[in-house]
Amino acid sequence: MNFSVDERGYYGEYGGAYIPEILFNNIEELQKNYLNIMEDKCFQKEFESLLRHYVGRPTPLYLAKNLSSEFKTTIYLKREDLNHTGAHKINNAIGQILLAKQLGKKRIIAETGAGQHGVATATVCALMNLECIVYMGQADIERQAPNVARMKLLGAKVRPVNSGSKTLKDATNEAIRDWINNAGDTHYIIGSVVGPHPYPDMVARFQSVISKEMKDQLLNQTGSELPTHVIACVGGGSNAAGAFFHFSENKTVKLIGVEASGKGIDSGHTAATLVAGRPGVIHGSKTYLMQNEDGQITEPYSLSAGLDYPGIGPLHAYLFDKGRATYLHVTDAEALDAAFNLSRTEGIIPALESAHAVAALQKLKFEKSDVVVINLSGRGDKDLDTYINYLNEKADGKQD
Repeated sequence: MNFSVDERGYYGEYGGAYIPEILFNNIEELQKNYLNIMEDKCFQKEFESLLRHYVGRPTPLYLAKNLSSEFKTTIYLKREDLNHTGAHKINNAIGQILLAKQLGKKRIIAETGAGQHGVATATVCALMNLECIVYMGQADIERQAPNVARMKLLGAKVRPVNSGSKTLKDATNEAIRDWINNAGDTHYIIGSVVGPHPYPDMVARFQSVISKEMKDQLLNQTGSELPTHVIACVGGGSNAAGAFFHFSENKTVKLIGVEASGKGIDSGHTAATLVAGRPGVIHGSKTYLMQNEDGQITEPYSLSAGLDYPGIGPLHAYLFDKGRATYLHVTDAEALDAAFNLSRTEGIIPALESAHAVAALQKLKFEKSDVVVINLSGRGDKDLDTYINYLNEKADGKQD
């Protein structure tokens, strides 16, 4: 079975480009040019050079001995948290800024939830001397203040969004409105494998460096380039798409995506799209999304700003439907406990998003001979206030 996008921009029945007419020329320009630009030798040379010398790739594949001992199997962490800017988001931002320059764009816009994509976009815009505007929900601005400060320091204009739940969905809506009003000179750097074709495929390709490195590193460290499990958190799903990319055709590798169930699947406060949602159209593509009986998007919830999204990338919808990947869900409390456990057993403080992937270890059964790779998509600096507040609440006996 082929898990690549088809010539129309679909993964099975998911994907496509559901866009207003005013954006047709921009999307058509991307569709016609993105593969030729990305496969050009000069583009590849510059992209790979920046990944190595600016981003700091390859990121380590770390054998987590203490975690392995706890779960009685072999667990590796793919250390995307050690990238420049602190997350996997920079891989895609570097690729898209180079593509935007090839297309002659002078102005860059982006959306962000946890702020990591915003920081990555602001970083590459500073590097390439391009105007940068980042849309961010007011609720996320308040809970991700360190990343807001980084974006401003890098020269980006951070535009707060006060509509809806004031989170990632609403920031994306505002970024799309900006693009509609400034279609000619603006490139929208979408941060995940969502949006109209070719974005899901383009972002997955830029993030595929993650699984490419995994294979080389596993071969060097274990003698086989194939793990038994690859685990990654999923909001829109870019880090998971990158981690799964080079393993999707080999069914001996179990692909595990982990969504945020917030306060619980049945609580009404969740962002676990594949459990709580059904097929529909959001932000330019057909996929699973959370919606009411009238088809109106319902508000997602997660303590993790980067997973607080009511949809999921069409690739993940297809992998889910075909049973190629398994998607679990993890609550806020489970993710927080996993973050503290990783911090205290391995000396690595993960992003709250990544902690959801680590928490999945509690929900899976492993053989001693298994080789498990968790994509540690980001570091936890931005979430320190959340972690400290949780610790204080536990100390005060306020947590269940």
